[in-house]
Amino acid sequence: MIGRRLLGVLLALALLTPVVTMVGSASAVAAPRAAAQRQAVSRAEAIHQLTMVRASIDQTLELVEQGKIGQAYAQAKTGYLDHFEYVEVSLRVVAPDLTDDAETQFAEIRDLVRSGASVGTVRASIVELRRLMDDIERRLTDTGFAAVTVVAGQSFLVIFREGLEAVLLSTALLGYLEATKSTRHRRPIAWGVILGLVATAPAYLLLRYVLAMVPAGREALEVVVAAAAVAVLLYVPFWLVARPEHRRWMEFLRSRLFSAVSVGSTTALVLVGFTGMCREGLETALLYQPLVEFDQGLGWWVVAGLAAGLVALAVMSCLIFRLGRRLPVRTFLVGAVALLMTTSVAFLGNAVRSLQTADLVGRTPLDGLPHAPIFVCQALGYWPSVQTLASQAVLVAVYALGATWLSMVRPRRAWEARWVSG
Repeated sequence: MIGRRLLGVLLALALLTPVVTMVGSASAVAAPRAAAQRQAVSRAEAIHQLTMVRASIDQTLELVEQGKIGQAYAQAKTGYLDHFEYVEVSLRVVAPDLTDDAETQFAEIRDLVRSGASVGTVRASIVELRRLMDDIERRLTDTGFAAVTVVAGQSFLVIFREGLEAVLLSTALLGYLEATKSTRHRRPIAWGVILGLVATAPAYLLLRYVLAMVPAGREALEVVVAAAAVAVLLYVPFWLVARPEHRRWMEFLRSRLFSAVSVGSTTALVLVGFTGMCREGLETALLYQPLVEFDQGLGWWVVAGLAAGLVALAVMSCLIFRLGRRLPVRTFLVGAVALLMTTSVAFLGNAVRSLQTADLVGRTPLDGLPHAPIFVCQALGYWPSVQTLASQAVLVAVYALGATWLSMVRPRRAWEARWVSG
């Protein structure tokens, strides 16, 4: 009996062995095939999956705010398992540190949702995950020619416009000394101008330090800086065109210069040159803050634009001192300001998007509009949502109304006033 049972077991094993082998072979083939499919995800597809991840993140937060904890937890798992895992394959090759950070953040959000943490706690963790998604997309995206050209051009325009106005101011001060036959005071004025220009770099660093020390969120600081820069860029063109305001500023500097020359104080003369440059230096330091803050990953192109602008400014300065009024300097200034207006529109779009990332402003996506690479979006402030585009449209409308007033309405009223008085 025992022999027969043993024979039966051996026969069964003999019959099952091929089956087990076939199943094992099929599994062995299927596993590499699945891995190969996962590895075959391109960077373009990984970036597309990031869009799905962001939508899942937003949906998770919305469900938490509605008190639907079970659905929020399921959505958090779906965003990671069904979408981010495809991103990981491409990301781990170029940035394993970001991969680990994102995995940890996803796990933290799931734990917070499952444990019933407060909405504020979950929101703070999700805001951090949104930042990580942007960092990840930057690592997976080539900078491209369009983005670097725009950013370098913006940097060039800022330093060229502010520097050109500084050169004109210096020319006016030195010209006043020449007209009053006080050319012996040129050197202290020049030293004041140089010190004012040199102070721009410390002012920039001081601004960055102060902003870093302010007890507020990163997005809130970005918005404050961008709002200040937009205000400057909104004010500058109208101040430049409105000649009475510009004339009053020049008269103030000349009165200070007259007093300093009358007293013969070297310190007072240096302060006149320094005061004249401080305004331009502070504006320059302020305008470079959002350029550096919003154009992450493109910092060297900001530096390249700055260097090119300084070279162009040096050439323009030589031409101004040699040719003087024969150059259409005002045309250069107005043209640079007009181009800088587009930079302010970009700043505003980026500021609103920062508020959306921090969940301080709602986001209504416009899925019908094309999605550009993240570096292009940063450079242009182009983030397809109702809130960003509406705010930019309002700013453009303000510029259009201001231009209409300055170029058409005000001249007509001045003509009518002269006609009535004449």
